[in-house]
Formats: sequence, C-alpha cells, structure tokens
Amino acid sequence: MDQYQKIRLEKLEVWNDKQVKYPGKFEKTHQTIDARELENDIQSVKIAGRLMAMRVMGKFSFAQIQDESGKMQIAFKQDEIGADDYKLYTKKLDIGDHVGVEGYIFTTQKGEKTLKVQKAMLLSKGIRPLPEKFHGLQDEEMKARYRFLDLIMSQETKKVFDTRNKLIKFIRNHLDNSGFTEVDTPILQAISSGASARPFKTHHNALDIPLFLRIAPETYLKRLIAGGYEKIYELGKCFRNEGIDASHLQEFMMLEWYCAYWDYKDNMKFIETMVQEMVKTVNDGSLKIEYQGQKLDFSGSWKVQSYRDLVFEHTKIDLDKIETFEQLKAEIESKNLEMSLDKYIGLGGLIDGLYKKFCRPKLIQPMFLTHHHKDLVPLARRNDDDPNVLDMFQVVVNGWEVVKAYSELVDPIEQKERLMEQAELAKKGDDEAVRMEDDFIMAMEYGMPPISGLGLGVERMIALLTDCPNIRDVIYFPSVKPPKGDELDNE
Repeated sequence: MDQYQKIRLEKLEVWNDKQVKYPGKFEKTHQTIDARELENDIQSVKIAGRLMAMRVMGKFSFAQIQDESGKMQIAFKQDEIGADDYKLYTKKLDIGDHVGVEGYIFTTQKGEKTLKVQKAMLLSKGIRPLPEKFHGLQDEEMKARYRFLDLIMSQETKKVFDTRNKLIKFIRNHLDNSGFTEVDTPILQAISSGASARPFKTHHNALDIPLFLRIAPETYLKRLIAGGYEKIYELGKCFRNEGIDASHLQEFMMLEWYCAYWDYKDNMKFIETMVQEMVKTVNDGSLKIEYQGQKLDFSGSWKVQSYRDLVFEHTKIDLDKIETFEQLKAEIESKNLEMSLDKYIGLGGLIDGLYKKFCRPKLIQPMFLTHHHKDLVPLARRNDDDPNVLDMFQVVVNGWEVVKAYSELVDPIEQKERLMEQAELAKKGDDEAVRMEDDFIMAMEYGMPPISGLGLGVERMIALLTDCPNIRDVIYFPSVKPPKGDELDNE
C-alpha cells in the first residue's frame, strides 16, 4: 500500500466518525443530466456519483460529480453549511470518491447550472487514486484490461459502448418487428460444429464427458426449424480458439438467424435494408460514415461480385478450372504468389487462404460477394445451375467479413457425405474442419423445409460505426494477457 492509499484510508476514518461506513443506499431525486435542466432555487435536489474534480477556494469551493448520464458542477459555501462540514467536504473527500449530495439549484456568473450543497454523504471511498485527469489510461492493453477505469476517465469510451447497446437494441427490435422469434441454444456442446474453426475444450464433471464451447449456434438453430419454427434468431457469444487481430477475438458476439422458405437472395434483400437502417439509427440518419480516414457509403444498392470473378481479378487464377488441392497449389506457385502453403490441408482451406491474402483486403466499400466455391462451406446448398458454387453470399466492408449467409443444405444424405469429407480432413490434421453431428443429421432425416440462414459479427459492425480500429475496443472485457505486477502504480 502506497502513501496515497494510506492518506485516503485516514480520511475514511474521519468520515466513519460522522456517518455510517459505506451506506447501503442513497435516495437520488435526479440524474445529473436532468438536474442541469432545473430552474434556479429548486430545493432538496439529490444527486449522486463519482467526484471527478475539486477546486477549493477559501470559503467557496466547486467540485464536479459524474454519474451514468454525465457530469454536473456542485458548490460548497462555508457560510451556509458551517465551518466543520465545509472542512469535512472539501478536505476529506478525494477525486474518485462516490458521494451523495443534497441542495438547491443556482446558476453561476459563467452561466453554469450548479447544485449548492447543503448536505453531503460519502458513499464509498476511492482508496486508489484515478489515473491522471487529462490523459486517463493511454496504453491500449490497459484500457482493455481495466475497462472500468477507461469508462470512468473517457467520455469517448462511454459513447462507444452507448452505441453498442443502442445497436444491439436495434437488432432485437428490427427482428422482432419482422416476425422473428428470439431463441437460445447451448454454449456447451458435445460436438463443436457449425463453422470452420478451432474450438475450446472443457470437461463436464457431473456427466464425465468432454464438451466444447460453441463456435456457432447454427446446427442447433436448424434443429429448431426442423421442430416447426419458421423465423428465429439468436444473439449470443461464440468462442473460437484462434489468432487475434483487429477483426478477430476468441470470444465475440454473433447474430444468427434462420428463415424457413427463404433462399439466399431473400436474405440479401433483408440484410441490405437492415444494415442501412442500422447505420442511420446510430449515425444521425446518414448512410455515410468515416472509418479510420476512409469514407464508407452504405447507401443505394450495393455492388455484387462473384467469388470466382474476384479471385481471378486479383490472382489470375480461375477457380472454375480448379478441381484439386494440388492443382491450385501448382497454380499459386506458377504465378509466384507469395503465400505460405504448408499450413493448408484441403482445397477449401487453400482457396480461403488465397482469397483472404490477395482479395479481401482490397474490398473497402460495402458489397456482396456471391457464389463461393463448393468446398468452402459444407453446410451450404449448391447452386442448381452450377453445382461447383454455393448459393451463398458475404457482406464485406473495409476488408472485414461482416456477414456470411447462404441457402442451407437440407438434404441429409448429401450433408452426411460432405461432413464425412470434413472428417477425412480432420484426420489429416485440419483442426478447423466441420465436425460430424449424428443428432443434427437425424433432425434433417425427419425433414427440413427450404431454409436460408445468416450470421453477422456484431462487434465488427459496432467497430465500423464507432470508428474503432480494433473490435476489442467495443467489447467491455476482451481477453488480454494477465498484468505484470501493479501496472496502475506506474500510470
């Protein structure tokens, strides 16, 4: 414990002689945002929050209280509250303390609405001092680890998370009003399936079975469609034990929905309208935003390009003429495309790696990428006219995949065959291969209607709309390395 903490604890002891230590409640009459709108001389106004500033000036001092809604100035006048209370309030309170105050409203000579304190109560003592007032936490790793301090010190951070909450509320309202039903599916799953990703593994002690944290809710949501639901969605956490970069974290929020009797084209129309409404909702009605210096325009009908054409445009490799992993590898080498080939096992993985390295970073404006190669997604339906491609699309913005959607494969025989192919890749060492789920296949064997499903990366969308360079900036408590000693003492 340092000297500053000892001094604060000594001040707490002074307060303990005056009132109940750490009171159980405080009856607020107003939030600060509302109190600032009150007329002068309104009496018995009670606000509470964290003390963020204090200016002691003789017998008349000012301070600032911050609550969830914002900040408000308060004032202490010795002639009104007495010398003892004035000394207690101005000398034994510290920046960071939670206080409750009662008084009346007046306007200062500078025109600022202020609460003149008649009574004050220490609600909790900030034993540790807050970071330096004007700079707050500067290290990005510390901001993520100590999000509570970041929120205290930075109104910009608070605005980011206000936008996050506003966007999540919009998603639910939009889907509910469109006839969808919100459901929930297991996070702990016996088989990790529904996407190409490496899972986290755990153990269920009571049942003595291995379990996985879900990488996607897809196969369980499809079971519900088999059970009779027609329009459902889930908004929840997924977990993928993979690398970290600006658009990837191991724990993230995914929106997935499924609609019986839709195909991927219906989903394209629906998501374009939904995203445009989403952008307008958090962007004051405008469909144009600026992200990290890049102007993005979500208006109008978005560009549509096929996966094959995009890959050919940037690599001169024609996927229509590729049938095997070895053939594609030879093409990549012959065209001197610098790419690490050893980490890929199946044709789908190599195609995906080629696209992500040479194509996706160049896609800046919102666009639809359609008709992906058949080996990319084993759960998607093949196109009737060209079985080498899938009835599928992605929405890509700023080089980020924001949405993935497709017409679902509902043929249980074909689905089983394709999952068996994935099992062979897993045997060869592909730890991102989609796993076989016998219960899922059984649900399909009872019959599924035509379905189209969609997944949207919620944090990626929030980051774009809040101009945050990394999705961890829009997650309250992202995964970070443990601290080395008491970092905050060095801030």
